[in-house]
Amino acid sequence: MFSLGSWLPGLAWGWALLDALLQGLVGACAVSVLCSLLKVYLYIQCLNDPQRQAEKEAIRVQWWVLEPLHVVVLTALLALVGSRVAALVVLEFSLRAVSTLLSLGKGAHSSQLYLLCQYSLGCGVSCSLSFLLEGAPHSTCNLVLAVGLAGLLAIYTRRLARHVCTLYELHSRGRYCGICILLLATGHGIPKLLQKALAVTFTVADLAAVVLINRDFLSTAEAIRFWTPLTICYTLLVVYMQEESRQSANGQGVYQTVLVRMGGLFILLLTIGRWSDVLHILVSLLGELWCLLRAGIMLEACWRQ
Repeated sequence: MFSLGSWLPGLAWGWALLDALLQGLVGACAVSVLCSLLKVYLYIQCLNDPQRQAEKEAIRVQWWVLEPLHVVVLTALLALVGSRVAALVVLEFSLRAVSTLLSLGKGAHSSQLYLLCQYSLGCGVSCSLSFLLEGAPHSTCNLVLAVGLAGLLAIYTRRLARHVCTLYELHSRGRYCGICILLLATGHGIPKLLQKALAVTFTVADLAAVVLINRDFLSTAEAIRFWTPLTICYTLLVVYMQEESRQSANGQGVYQTVLVRMGGLFILLLTIGRWSDVLHILVSLLGELWCLLRAGIMLEACWRQ
């Protein structure tokens, strides 16, 4: 007979894996909500522009059956990424987003930026949950409740996007569908709503990311040795991406930017990180590319807009 103590390490590892999967699922649902709302906004914008009917049709015929597959794959990738690398991804995107918004000017928004933040949003939600539920006595139960709420939001926004892509054109003319009438009057405010929601989400995620990174350091000197090259690396990445966005007239540079960002973090963590961080960077690269490939049609619509 095995003693109870011999089972405890495996049991603890199993609970940790379950928590990681639940956190990843909440992050994937958040990304699904973001994409569904952006699909609604872009479809309405293309529908109102006679010169963008081809883009409207491309958004409408997008394969809905791949949405569950996207959630499953993204959940697995977010569960595999460690909290340390997820925190670095969140901080890097936050700096990039602030720089982009400042360059756009007051009152402007960028739908493309919302699509580019998909994987960072998933990492941010995962980091926030990891920080907020750390040490909680019923953290797994809390994560199950979070998954239920996030799943409901993802399902309803997905149904909304499908309804809009199939019936909005008819209902907006007939004026007999309450949902379509509401979108007809307030659909232009979706980017502003997303901007406020993402601002709150990434503010919490940034605080959680800083705490999660700093907890691994035993002294201030060790923390300075990590943060100094990281700050220099992030500054150079932001400058490079701003210059690249000015020179690029289409979306061809987006994938190159992802490779440069992840390559910079990869080299940085080779010198000041751990071997597990290097593996997690490769997983993050797959996550970024997966999100961009899935949102390719909407990215093209944003570039043409």
